[in-house]
Amino acid sequence: MNHTSKSARQAILERGQSIVGAKGFSAVGLNEILRAAEVPKGSFYHYFGSKDAFGVVLLDTYFDHYLQGMQQLFDQPGLSHYAKLMRYWQCWVDNHTGCTDAGKCLAVKLGAEVSDLSEPMRLALQRGTSRTIDLLTMALQRGAEDGSLTFEQAPDSLARRLYALWLGTSVMAKITRTTAPFAEALLLTRQLLGAPETPDIHIDRGTGK
Repeated sequence: MNHTSKSARQAILERGQSIVGAKGFSAVGLNEILRAAEVPKGSFYHYFGSKDAFGVVLLDTYFDHYLQGMQQLFDQPGLSHYAKLMRYWQCWVDNHTGCTDAGKCLAVKLGAEVSDLSEPMRLALQRGTSRTIDLLTMALQRGAEDGSLTFEQAPDSLARRLYALWLGTSVMAKITRTTAPFAEALLLTRQLLGAPETPDIHIDRGTGK
Protein backbone atom coordinates (compact mmCIF):
# COMPACT_ATOMS: atom_id res chain seq x y z
CA MET A 1 0.00 0.00 0.00
CA ASN A 2 1.52 3.35 -1.07
CA HIS A 3 1.53 6.60 0.91
CA THR A 4 -1.57 7.92 -0.86
CA SER A 5 -3.49 4.72 -0.14
CA LYS A 6 -2.48 4.83 3.52
CA SER A 7 -3.62 8.44 3.79
CA ALA A 8 -7.00 7.74 2.17
CA ARG A 9 -7.63 4.70 4.34
CA GLN A 10 -6.56 6.59 7.45
CA ALA A 11 -8.80 9.52 6.53
CA ILE A 12 -11.81 7.21 6.18
CA LEU A 13 -11.13 5.63 9.56
CA GLU A 14 -10.47 8.92 11.35
CA ARG A 15 -13.51 10.70 10.00
CA GLY A 16 -15.58 7.55 10.39
CA GLN A 17 -14.66 7.24 14.06
CA SER A 18 -15.72 10.81 14.77
CA ILE A 19 -19.02 10.58 12.86
CA VAL A 20 -19.98 7.08 14.02
CA GLY A 21 -19.02 8.04 17.58
CA ALA A 22 -21.47 10.94 17.42
CA LYS A 23 -24.37 9.30 15.56
CA GLY A 24 -24.00 5.55 15.94
CA PHE A 25 -23.22 3.00 13.26
CA SER A 26 -26.62 2.32 11.71
CA ALA A 27 -27.54 5.99 11.34
CA VAL A 28 -24.45 6.85 9.33
CA GLY A 29 -24.21 6.20 5.61
CA LEU A 30 -20.98 5.63 3.75
CA ASN A 31 -21.49 8.74 1.63
CA GLU A 32 -21.40 10.95 4.72
CA ILE A 33 -18.11 9.44 5.87
CA LEU A 34 -16.54 9.59 2.42
CA ARG A 35 -17.57 13.20 1.91
CA ALA A 36 -16.03 14.13 5.24
CA ALA A 37 -12.86 12.19 4.40
CA GLU A 38 -12.80 13.70 0.88
CA VAL A 39 -12.38 10.24 -0.62
CA PRO A 40 -14.27 9.02 -3.73
CA LYS A 41 -16.95 6.43 -3.03
CA GLY A 42 -15.35 3.93 -5.37
CA SER A 43 -12.22 3.97 -3.25
CA PHE A 44 -14.04 2.70 -0.18
CA TYR A 45 -14.36 -0.84 -1.50
CA HIS A 46 -10.66 -0.87 -2.32
CA TYR A 47 -9.96 -0.79 1.42
CA PHE A 48 -13.08 -2.40 2.94
CA GLY A 49 -15.25 -5.17 1.53
CA SER A 50 -18.45 -3.88 3.15
CA LYS A 51 -19.75 -1.46 5.75
CA ASP A 52 -19.54 -4.22 8.36
CA ALA A 53 -15.92 -4.91 7.37
CA PHE A 54 -15.23 -1.21 7.78
CA GLY A 55 -16.87 -1.36 11.22
CA VAL A 56 -14.60 -4.22 12.27
CA VAL A 57 -11.46 -2.33 11.22
CA LEU A 58 -12.82 0.82 12.87
CA LEU A 59 -13.27 -0.99 16.18
CA ASP A 60 -9.95 -2.83 15.99
CA THR A 61 -8.14 0.45 15.25
CA TYR A 62 -9.99 2.23 18.05
CA PHE A 63 -9.02 -0.42 20.59
CA ASP A 64 -5.40 -0.48 19.37
CA HIS A 65 -5.08 3.24 20.11
CA TYR A 66 -7.06 2.99 23.35
CA LEU A 67 -4.93 0.15 24.69
CA GLN A 68 -1.74 1.92 23.71
CA GLY A 69 -2.84 4.86 25.84
CA MET A 70 -3.70 2.53 28.74
CA GLN A 71 -0.31 0.86 28.53
CA GLN A 72 1.50 4.19 28.53
CA LEU A 73 -0.42 5.24 31.62
CA PHE A 74 0.24 2.00 33.47
CA ASP A 75 3.97 2.17 32.55
CA GLN A 76 4.46 5.64 34.05
CA PRO A 77 7.23 5.60 36.65
CA GLY A 78 6.96 7.01 40.14
CA LEU A 79 3.31 6.12 40.78
CA SER A 80 1.72 3.24 42.65
CA HIS A 81 -0.56 1.04 40.61
CA TYR A 82 -3.45 2.24 42.73
CA ALA A 83 -2.70 5.80 41.62
CA LYS A 84 -2.36 4.69 38.00
CA LEU A 85 -5.71 2.92 38.08
CA MET A 86 -7.44 5.91 39.64
CA ARG A 87 -5.94 8.12 36.91
CA TYR A 88 -7.31 5.69 34.36
CA TRP A 89 -10.82 6.02 35.80
CA GLN A 90 -10.43 9.80 35.94
CA CYS A 91 -9.52 9.77 32.24
CA TRP A 92 -12.65 7.67 31.63
CA VAL A 93 -14.75 10.31 33.41
CA ASP A 94 -13.10 13.14 31.47
CA ASN A 95 -13.68 11.41 28.13
CA HIS A 96 -17.37 10.91 28.85
CA THR A 97 -18.19 14.24 30.44
CA GLY A 98 -15.94 16.74 28.73
CA CYS A 99 -14.66 15.36 25.46
CA THR A 100 -15.62 17.17 22.29
CA ASP A 101 -14.53 14.21 20.15
CA ALA A 102 -17.37 11.71 20.38
CA GLY A 103 -15.16 9.08 18.73
CA LYS A 104 -13.21 8.77 21.97
CA CYS A 105 -16.24 7.00 23.45
CA LEU A 106 -16.69 4.50 20.61
CA ALA A 107 -16.85 1.29 22.68
CA VAL A 108 -19.63 2.63 24.89
CA LYS A 109 -21.42 4.19 21.93
CA LEU A 110 -21.51 1.03 19.81
CA GLY A 111 -21.50 -1.75 22.41
CA ALA A 112 -25.25 -2.28 22.64
CA GLU A 113 -26.09 -1.14 19.10
CA VAL A 114 -23.94 -3.36 16.91
CA SER A 115 -23.79 -6.48 19.07
CA ASP A 116 -27.26 -7.47 17.85
CA LEU A 117 -26.73 -6.29 14.27
CA SER A 118 -23.32 -7.58 13.22
CA GLU A 119 -21.58 -10.71 14.46
CA PRO A 120 -18.18 -9.64 13.08
CA MET A 121 -18.45 -6.29 14.87
CA ARG A 122 -19.62 -7.98 18.06
CA LEU A 123 -16.53 -10.16 17.93
CA ALA A 124 -14.36 -7.08 17.37
CA LEU A 125 -15.90 -5.52 20.47
CA GLN A 126 -15.33 -8.74 22.39
CA ARG A 127 -11.67 -8.80 21.33
CA GLY A 128 -11.15 -5.20 22.33
CA THR A 129 -12.90 -5.41 25.68
CA SER A 130 -11.07 -8.64 26.51
CA ARG A 131 -7.74 -6.96 25.82
CA THR A 132 -8.79 -4.02 27.99
CA ILE A 133 -9.72 -6.34 30.85
CA ASP A 134 -6.38 -8.15 30.46
CA LEU A 135 -4.51 -4.86 30.96
CA LEU A 136 -6.64 -4.03 33.99
CA THR A 137 -5.92 -7.48 35.38
CA MET A 138 -2.18 -6.92 34.99
CA ALA A 139 -2.40 -3.53 36.72
CA LEU A 140 -4.36 -5.08 39.59
CA GLN A 141 -1.82 -7.87 39.96
CA ARG A 142 1.05 -5.38 40.08
CA GLY A 143 -0.85 -3.23 42.57
CA ALA A 144 -1.24 -6.22 44.86
CA GLU A 145 2.48 -6.91 44.51
CA ASP A 146 3.57 -3.34 45.31
CA GLY A 147 1.17 -3.21 48.26
CA SER A 148 -0.87 -0.27 46.99
CA LEU A 149 -3.99 -2.41 46.44
CA THR A 150 -5.90 -4.68 48.79
CA PHE A 151 -8.67 -6.86 47.41
CA GLU A 152 -9.98 -10.34 48.15
CA GLN A 153 -11.17 -11.65 44.79
CA ALA A 154 -9.03 -12.85 41.90
CA PRO A 155 -7.53 -10.01 39.81
CA ASP A 156 -9.17 -11.16 36.56
CA SER A 157 -12.58 -11.39 38.23
CA LEU A 158 -12.19 -7.92 39.74
CA ALA A 159 -11.04 -6.51 36.39
CA ARG A 160 -14.18 -7.85 34.67
CA ARG A 161 -16.36 -6.50 37.47
CA LEU A 162 -14.79 -3.04 37.29
CA TYR A 163 -15.01 -2.84 33.51
CA ALA A 164 -18.68 -3.87 33.59
CA LEU A 165 -19.30 -1.29 36.32
CA TRP A 166 -17.82 1.51 34.23
CA LEU A 167 -19.56 0.51 31.01
CA GLY A 168 -22.89 0.53 32.81
CA THR A 169 -22.03 3.80 34.53
CA SER A 170 -21.31 5.45 31.19
CA VAL A 171 -24.72 4.42 29.87
CA MET A 172 -26.45 5.73 33.01
CA ALA A 173 -24.59 9.03 32.70
CA LYS A 174 -25.95 9.36 29.16
CA ILE A 175 -29.48 8.53 30.29
CA THR A 176 -29.49 10.92 33.25
CA ARG A 177 -27.27 13.56 31.60
CA THR A 178 -25.51 14.06 34.93
CA THR A 179 -22.15 13.06 36.37
CA ALA A 180 -23.74 11.51 39.47
CA PRO A 181 -23.26 7.93 38.17
CA PHE A 182 -19.52 8.58 37.78
CA ALA A 183 -19.22 9.87 41.35
CA GLU A 184 -20.91 6.70 42.59
CA ALA A 185 -18.71 4.50 40.40
CA LEU A 186 -15.55 6.18 41.71
CA LEU A 187 -16.67 5.61 45.29
CA LEU A 188 -17.38 1.93 44.64
CA THR A 189 -14.14 1.54 42.72
CA ARG A 190 -12.12 2.93 45.63
CA GLN A 191 -13.89 0.46 47.94
CA LEU A 192 -13.18 -2.47 45.62
CA LEU A 193 -9.50 -1.49 45.35
CA GLY A 194 -9.08 -1.17 49.10
CA ALA A 195 -8.91 2.66 49.10
CA PRO A 196 -5.39 2.92 50.60
CA GLU A 197 -5.36 6.66 49.96
CA THR A 198 -7.72 9.46 48.97
CA PRO A 199 -7.15 10.07 45.25
CA ASP A 200 -7.19 13.52 43.74
CA ILE A 201 -10.39 12.99 41.74
CA HIS A 202 -12.58 15.87 40.67
CA ILE A 203 -15.93 15.67 38.93
CA ASP A 204 -17.97 18.60 37.76
CA ARG A 205 -21.41 18.07 39.27
CA GLY A 206 -23.10 19.72 36.31
CA THR A 207 -24.64 17.91 33.38
CA GLY A 208 -22.59 15.29 31.62
CA LYS A 209 -22.21 14.42 27.99
